[in-house]
Amino acid sequence: MDVQLKEVFTRKDLRTFILYPTKLYKGNPYYVPSFYMDDVNTLSRDKNPAFAFATTKYWLAYQDGKVVGRVAAILTPKAEEKWGHKYMRFGWLDFIDDPEVLKALMSAVEGWAREEGMEAVQGPLGFTDLDREGMLVEGFEELATLATYYNYPYYPKRLESLGYKKDTDWVEYEFTIPEKPIEKITKAAELVAKRSNVHLFVAHSKKDIMRFAKPLFSVLDEAYRDLYGVTPLTEAQVQAYIDQYLSLAVLEYVPLVLNEKEELVAFGIAFPSFSKALQANSGRIFPLGWIPLLRALKKNDRADLYLVGIKDEYRRKGVNALLMDQMTRAMIKNGIKKVESNPNLEDNNDVQAQWTHFKNRQHKRRRCYIKPLN
Repeated sequence: MDVQLKEVFTRKDLRTFILYPTKLYKGNPYYVPSFYMDDVNTLSRDKNPAFAFATTKYWLAYQDGKVVGRVAAILTPKAEEKWGHKYMRFGWLDFIDDPEVLKALMSAVEGWAREEGMEAVQGPLGFTDLDREGMLVEGFEELATLATYYNYPYYPKRLESLGYKKDTDWVEYEFTIPEKPIEKITKAAELVAKRSNVHLFVAHSKKDIMRFAKPLFSVLDEAYRDLYGVTPLTEAQVQAYIDQYLSLAVLEYVPLVLNEKEELVAFGIAFPSFSKALQANSGRIFPLGWIPLLRALKKNDRADLYLVGIKDEYRRKGVNALLMDQMTRAMIKNGIKKVESNPNLEDNNDVQAQWTHFKNRQHKRRRCYIKPLN
């Protein structure tokens, strides 16, 4: 059946673009929708600060008048400046199991990339490293998280048939929270605090969190700067992420490590899992979608780890023990049994070494693909 592409220009088309996966994955027990308004804020040119420098095109694929696929293409000079590559990014890719649909979508991305003088197409990636990224290649029968895409097993096979090859992989772990704090981690935390003259700070109010919000992103920028695909955030982007996510923070799941000058040197961020809540409300907060979210915040046996950042001068000194000890204690107190690590680069041994203290399993793998444009 012929495939017709429609470029997204109107708010109505953008709404169709955002909501398409909820139809494609209807009834799938592993798919987790994103927050609808998060996607609106990310993909709208008048809302996402990334559009101060990035350019995008979005396409919907139709067959017989029915939406059968979508894709976003992103041209971000910040990535070219940082990494020296002329790559077009793609993301928000979803499609039915029809090779002609995917071919039409990716041909549109590749065509625009050639017009812009790009050397390759790379993805799935977003505007920044804090957007969802990577195509699932292992773990199709595992529950997704708010931070990650879910996709059907045919996705990587179809994409590879078009000449896309692995550029890098992320792995994900599920680890079990013990019944009591891990003595080895607790002792390491105490030793490091004395030796490095640092101390743990746990916020008692949202005001405490906000006081360290911008320093937190400064530490993040330093800690993540050499990781795959990362680009520096502008001040406007930092403020947007603060407004979007930190307001939901569970205080005891956001441990901060300060030095003797009360300067932030390390942080961790975890949230109770929103996966089941988002499945229940289809990613919509209004009119009643806030109810399962509130339940997830107050009563949950699963949590998701989002970010851990440590300043260069404190890396490999055991400072992460203070973060892990506090989060473990908070999760024991709140009845958390399982924690999702979310994606870690497969060669990031420093991060993966943290999970060895817990009973764990590596249960998912996701991939960023690349295709040279000859």
